[in-house]
Amino acid sequence: MSKTLFPAALAGAVVYCSLAIAKPPAGPKSDAAFLAMAAQADMTMAHIGKMAQERAATVEVKDFAGTLVRDHTSDYERLTALAAKVGDSVPKSIDERNRRTINELGQRRGKTFDHDFLNRQSAEHEKLINAYKWEAEHGATPAIRGYASNALATIERHLHDAENLLKQRV
Repeated sequence: MSKTLFPAALAGAVVYCSLAIAKPPAGPKSDAAFLAMAAQADMTMAHIGKMAQERAATVEVKDFAGTLVRDHTSDYERLTALAAKVGDSVPKSIDERNRRTINELGQRRGKTFDHDFLNRQSAEHEKLINAYKWEAEHGATPAIRGYASNALATIERHLHDAENLLKQRV
């Protein structure tokens, strides 16, 4: 390669790699997709939380489940109002994928239920944190970005609580 071509190729490679590195992580394709995902998560978490209040073996898991029901029900109401404010809507029922999750978990009881419930809560809240962070930073609508940013603390607390209960081997 000639002495003038090599520096140009190197500079091009550096620019290309820096753009690839700077690319934000994948998030919802649109604010509407984010609203739908968040609504599905809220409905599913509230439903599973109610199930856990009945089936969990320990008081600690039942208490955590009550927190999930309260927080995700309240969040769904905020989300519904926000969607209407920005001219959108959210799903009113749980989709098939989440129904399968509910059905799988519904087959368990006692300590097995507690373990599976907490593992799922941990994994799902990690996914939610990533999606909410992405939306808070990259969403198109300021009101939805603000909602995502404000909701993060609650979702992070849920993750922390689920992980602590798992560590305690409740």
